[in-house]
Amino acid sequence: MGSMKARVKWVENVCFMGESETGHAVVLDGAPEMGGRNLGMRPMEMLLIGMGGCTSFDVVTILKKSRQAISDCVAEIQAERADEVPKVFTKIHVHFVVKGRNLNPVQVERAVKLSAEKYCSASIMLGKTAEITHDFEIVEETDQVD
Repeated sequence: MGSMKARVKWVENVCFMGESETGHAVVLDGAPEMGGRNLGMRPMEMLLIGMGGCTSFDVVTILKKSRQAISDCVAEIQAERADEVPKVFTKIHVHFVVKGRNLNPVQVERAVKLSAEKYCSASIMLGKTAEITHDFEIVEETDQVD
């Protein structure tokens, strides 16, 4: 997939509708003090979620290929932005909470590292302006219902 297209159409005030070439749509909006109605995510929030989705995709895929019994993966992302315009991300920390049965910490660490350094195009792009760090914790899957 060499090229990719997207379309963003103005709806009203600071509200826009983003459409992907795969046929999915998303609403972007600003805060009321910016003239928005808070109907959707801010574009910069979407960028962070895009990065989180991209790296999570890698981590889950790599762990499954390494035959790890993974049952859940949550990426908790904390970001800092510059005070001055352009308010780029300066620091992004991704904390993975990986759940499964007898997960091997070496394999989990390897998956996180491979995503960060080799596979996650979103992280690698954002890493040009932001210092990106990752860590993880493993939660053992139990049979009890919460």
